[in-house]
Amino acid sequence: MDSVMWLVFGISFPFAMTTLGAALVFFFRGAIHENVQKALLGFASGIMIAASVWSLLIPAIERAEEQGQIGWIPAAGGFALGGLFLLVLDSFLPHLHLGESEPEGVSSSWKRTTLLFFAVTLHNIPEGMAVGLAFAMALQSGGDAALTAAMVLAIGMGIQNFPEGAAISLPLRQEGLSVGKSFLGGFLSGAVEPVFALLTILIAGFVSPLMPWLLSFAAGAMIYVVVEELIPEASRGGHSNVGTLGVMSGFILMMILDVALG
Repeated sequence: MDSVMWLVFGISFPFAMTTLGAALVFFFRGAIHENVQKALLGFASGIMIAASVWSLLIPAIERAEEQGQIGWIPAAGGFALGGLFLLVLDSFLPHLHLGESEPEGVSSSWKRTTLLFFAVTLHNIPEGMAVGLAFAMALQSGGDAALTAAMVLAIGMGIQNFPEGAAISLPLRQEGLSVGKSFLGGFLSGAVEPVFALLTILIAGFVSPLMPWLLSFAAGAMIYVVVEELIPEASRGGHSNVGTLGVMSGFILMMILDVALG
């Protein structure tokens, strides 16, 4: 029962933090200062990079070796597949990044607000998968250490989801949507995380031998998001050092959480 309670909390926490971030639209009418936005995007990038290494790739290698496999094969193979999966989504799903005027993906007649919404939602898919896989491992092993590691990852994802929630609700407000609809957009963008977390847990229960591949798949998907979208947005224009410091700060925080607690 305790494990189920922690599971519910763990997959809900990142979504709750996205919702809290989106709620900033009720208090701020203007745009986030450019340097603050760069710092927050960089911070989120640093957390995702560290989580990909300590919470996903290293456990993938260890799990593969426990199964008698060569550790780096599923780690490298799954990582590449995860990046390819996001590349396909990025190439076909219509979306618009912050600060850009031209959308990406296949041509569509969708409004700018819809395109902005899908850009942020795209980020949250691999994050939900990562949290789901961490809890799937904890449920399979039944150990407190694995459950703690899963909670650490959920906390890290939640911390970086707070600015992501604001990064969708505030721009939607600037595009002319009402405060309520802007908040709803941020809320719904985070809803994919618990959905994909639960789906991943269910799938992992049937394909336990493939867990090393699934863990590294989630890592590759997250790194794709970081390198393709978050870091370029954090370093656009002048004062790119603000985004760089944000990356380093986020990386250090997640590394400390994972090593000290996980």
